Amino acid sequence: MEKIVQTAGRNALGEFAPEFAHFNDDVLFGENWNNQDIDVKTRSIITVVALMASGITDSSLIYHLQNAKEHGVTQKEIAAVITHVAFYAGWPKAWAVFNLAKEVWEAGEGDLPYEEEAMRAHAKEMAFPIGAPNDGFAQYFSGRSFLAPISTSQIGIFNVTFEPGCRNNWHIHHAKSGGGQILVCVAGRGYYQEEGKEAVEMKPGDCINIPTGVKHWHGAAPDEWFSHLAIEVPGVDCSNEWCEAVSEKEYAGLR
Repeated sequence: MEKIVQTAGRNALGEFAPEFAHFNDDVLFGENWNNQDIDVKTRSIITVVALMASGITDSSLIYHLQNAKEHGVTQKEIAAVITHVAFYAGWPKAWAVFNLAKEVWEAGEGDLPYEEEAMRAHAKEMAFPIGAPNDGFAQYFSGRSFLAPISTSQIGIFNVTFEPGCRNNWHIHHAKSGGGQILVCVAGRGYYQEEGKEAVEMKPGDCINIPTGVKHWHGAAPDEWFSHLAIEVPGVDCSNEWCEAVSEKEYAGLR
């Protein structure tokens, strides 16, 4: 778990109240928030509940709502938490907190609600969006994949995201001239494999050049999300030939 570091106390009160700043930064956050007897997500929820019950709806609550979101609390979860606490702490308090929570969870979410904590963490690792479910090509994938068009003029560039264990079928890029594809890993860990060769592990920054006529597949590692840019190399009469799925035996051999 990444260590939580807080400097707000010293930044705001370092000269005026140095002892309070010390307790805030070094004890409350430095020791208490880093105590692993309770995970950070749970601590975030407890803190939001305590502030809501106390009627505190200022910047401190906004900070802890943002902190809760950063540590994996989903929109559905925070809505359920606030609704539950409303019966014990008061309905007007719930309205006040919902107004703040709505702004926090809607900020920067894009079109796809990343409900899964691991998926949200993966999205934060890269500059490109995860995009929408890749329903148009779902029949050629084992597991869920997502597609985000980055460029559709001059050269097609798409960010393709695979959930852990997801991979596409064996396939071949064809073209009369030119064509093929370039893969650039932008987040997570995955694999690329050409027929008859060992699989190649892909990590952020790795680049794979795929010529036409080569049977291959690519996808995520069994335990990690994976995203790569798929860059369409211009050519004449380009097409894809989709083949059989990567078998469980073939995929298990990578582990």
